[in-house]
Amino acid sequence: MTHPDPAWLDRMYNNRARVPESAEHLARWTRESADARATTPGICDLRYGHTPSETLDVFAGPGANAPVLFFIHGGWWRSLDKSDHSFVAPPFVERGVCVVLPNYALCPGTEAAPVTIPEIALQMVRALAWTWRHVAEHGGDPSRITVAGHSAGGHLAAMLLACDWQAVAPDLPVDLVRNALSISGLHDLREIRHVPFLIDSLRLTERDAQRASPALWPAPKRGMLYSVAGADESEAFHAQNAAVRKAWGAKTVPVCELLPGLNHFSIVEALADPAHALHHHAMALLNA
Repeated sequence: MTHPDPAWLDRMYNNRARVPESAEHLARWTRESADARATTPGICDLRYGHTPSETLDVFAGPGANAPVLFFIHGGWWRSLDKSDHSFVAPPFVERGVCVVLPNYALCPGTEAAPVTIPEIALQMVRALAWTWRHVAEHGGDPSRITVAGHSAGGHLAAMLLACDWQAVAPDLPVDLVRNALSISGLHDLREIRHVPFLIDSLRLTERDAQRASPALWPAPKRGMLYSVAGADESEAFHAQNAAVRKAWGAKTVPVCELLPGLNHFSIVEALADPAHALHHHAMALLNA
């Protein structure tokens, strides 16, 4: 997958430059997310860890034992916030799903407290452990957790499906994550470390790229991953989408699709559209 041409790498991975209306998408997410927080039952900024970034939001309707969608935002591990993605929650809450939106520290951090991609992954491990232990208090069923994520979040969702939860803590079940959905996910980071516009912020070392690439790992022992990208995304994102199916096989990754008419931003809006195939994929995983 690696490509030596810096200009090509920027063209392939700089989605804000590739999509002229990207700013309009992001502004719409902000507006609709504010509306969602005003109208959808939920509790924001619950703390799952000790650092300022380790907070999450939970949205859920009345009742108990709801399947849980744990959605991780994208932004190249260096930008955006859970509050930009609250709009994802209402369509799922209306269908009886408990939605958890976690935050994480952003690269590169500070000189005193640098942030790396492996550290972000460990934060998401802590957030999921908190979710398993506490989501029943908010109407969620801890035995039915599906992790979904967009872009950098898709990368993290794939990592979490493969996590050894017993090594994290002995009280956690081996199947803490039942299934996962990677949306425009980044599954092989070896190429990412050479992308010019990301080098200074990610500071991704060769070692970290190797150890934090799900496509270089063995297939998880349990659970399914659905991997999707927009057909209008770059060939590099298409290759990233295919890489995890190639690595893990069709049994573990039964869905590996390019969704027509979608770019890197509109694909998130498709997830929140009850009529769209991507929303149906998420519901299928939640109900599996």
